Amino acid sequence: MGTYFAKTRRGKINWCVFDAEGWVLGRLASQAAVVLMGKNSPDYTPHADHRDGVIVINAEKIRLTGNKLEDKMYRHFTGYPGGLKEITARRYMETRPDRLVRDAIVGMLPKTRMGDRLAKRIKVYAGAAHPHQAQKPAPLSPKP
Repeated sequence: MGTYFAKTRRGKINWCVFDAEGWVLGRLASQAAVVLMGKNSPDYTPHADHRDGVIVINAEKIRLTGNKLEDKMYRHFTGYPGGLKEITARRYMETRPDRLVRDAIVGMLPKTRMGDRLAKRIKVYAGAAHPHQAQKPAPLSPKP
């Protein structure tokens, strides 16, 4: 008896919709990363692509616990001397809540070529509407 390894799937992507209203950022990101990697599937294989995608709506209604709104800093480097830019989580939430959620999900994916492919299947929207009705996404709402 050998170990079963699922083959990489081809074809249609199975999309799931997460409603971020009332969720804590890290809990939503970890659930979305599990779905993207296929760890919720009974035939999970680490190197296989399970063809799952995630659509997150209501990103502007996500929560951060504790003092993270004031204390948590997001940093990026522009490439120029003295080009380290910092922004607080509160300012990031006010200006780009979709990017805040996307960055949290991408941070929980593997840092490999597989993770880069999975990151392309994350769609995040600040409001309740999304343009992916034609893909027939399944609503996925585990408890926040």
